[in-house]
Amino acid sequence: MTPAELMASFADRTGLTGAKPQRRYLWTDAFAVCNFLGLGRIDDALALIGRVHHVLGRHRTDDLRRGWISGLSEADGEAHPTLGGLRIGKPMPERPPGEPPDDQLEWDRDGQYFHYLTKWLHALDQAARVTGDSKLAAWARELADTAHRRFVYESRGSRRMYWKMSIDLMRPLVASMGHHDPLDGYVTCVQLEATSPRGPDLAEARADFRAMIAPGALATGDALGIGGLLVDAARLAQLDRDRSLREAIVAAARVGLEHYMHQADLRRPAEQRLAFRELGLAIGLAAIDRDPALGPFSRVRETITAFWSDPAHRRSRTYREHEDINDVMLATSLEPNGFLVLRD
Repeated sequence: MTPAELMASFADRTGLTGAKPQRRYLWTDAFAVCNFLGLGRIDDALALIGRVHHVLGRHRTDDLRRGWISGLSEADGEAHPTLGGLRIGKPMPERPPGEPPDDQLEWDRDGQYFHYLTKWLHALDQAARVTGDSKLAAWARELADTAHRRFVYESRGSRRMYWKMSIDLMRPLVASMGHHDPLDGYVTCVQLEATSPRGPDLAEARADFRAMIAPGALATGDALGIGGLLVDAARLAQLDRDRSLREAIVAAARVGLEHYMHQADLRRPAEQRLAFRELGLAIGLAAIDRDPALGPFSRVRETITAFWSDPAHRRSRTYREHEDINDVMLATSLEPNGFLVLRD
C-alpha cells in the first residue's frame, strides 16, 4: 500500500471520516497529522488536531469528571485546549489514588506521558509551520509550558522528571525518568522557539531539560529509542543548534545500532516482531541517511520498510493487534518528509 492508501485506511478506521465511533491515541495521531501535512491533506491534518483536542483534552466518557482536563470553562477550553495537557488514550482508566502499581497493567492504563506530549508538540509545530497559523504555535507553547511545570521536579538539589502522570497532572503514576525525555523536551523547546514567539516563554524549560541531559549516557539498544535519537539529531541539525550535543546523539545512536545489528530481531518472523518499534528506527535512519558516520547502516531502513510493506507480513497477528500505529508509522517511513522536514 502507498502512504496515501495507508492514511486513508487509518482515517476510515478511526472515525476521522464519516460518523464511525471515535478512538484517539496521542502518539499515533501525532504521526498521522505530520503524514497528512506531508501528503498535502491540510484539512485532514487540522480536522485531526481538532478531534484529538476534543477527545484527549477532555475527561474520559467513563470518568465521573467532565469537561476539559485543564478545569477550564467550555469557552476557555476551546481557546486553550492544550493547557491541561492531553491524555494518552489508553483503553483502561488511570490507576486510582491509593491502588498499588502493577507494572504490566500500567501499560494499558490512561494518564499522560511526557514523550507522547513531545510528539504532539512536534505535530502542532509542523502544522503551524505549514499553515502559518500562530494559534497552533501558541497551543504548542502552552502545552510545552504545562508539561515542564508538571513533569519536572526538584530532588536533592537537581532536576528530575516523572515518566507518567495522572490525567489531571496532579500525581505521578510512574516516578522514574524516561531515558530520553529530557532530550526530547530540550529539542522540542528549541524547535518551538524557532517557530513563533507567541505563547509562554520557554527559556526556563529549555534550560532545565538541557541540564538533565547526560550526553554520554544516551545510547540504547532499543530500535524505537535509536530512531528517536536520530530524529532529534536531525532536528537540531535543521535548526543549526547545539552541535556538540548533536554529535553526542549521533555517537550514541551508532553504539545502539551496532548493538542492535547483533541481535536476531530483523531475522525473526512477523509474528515475533513489533512493526512500530522497527519502523521508528527506519524513520530515524531516513532523517540522517546522508550522515557518513551511519553509512554502514543505511540499508537497514530499506530492509525494515520492505518487510512491513509485504501484505503477508501485515496480516500477522502482531501487526493487526497494533494496526493503527503500525499503518501510520509505515506511511511515515515510506514518505517521511511531513514528519522530518521542518518547514521554514
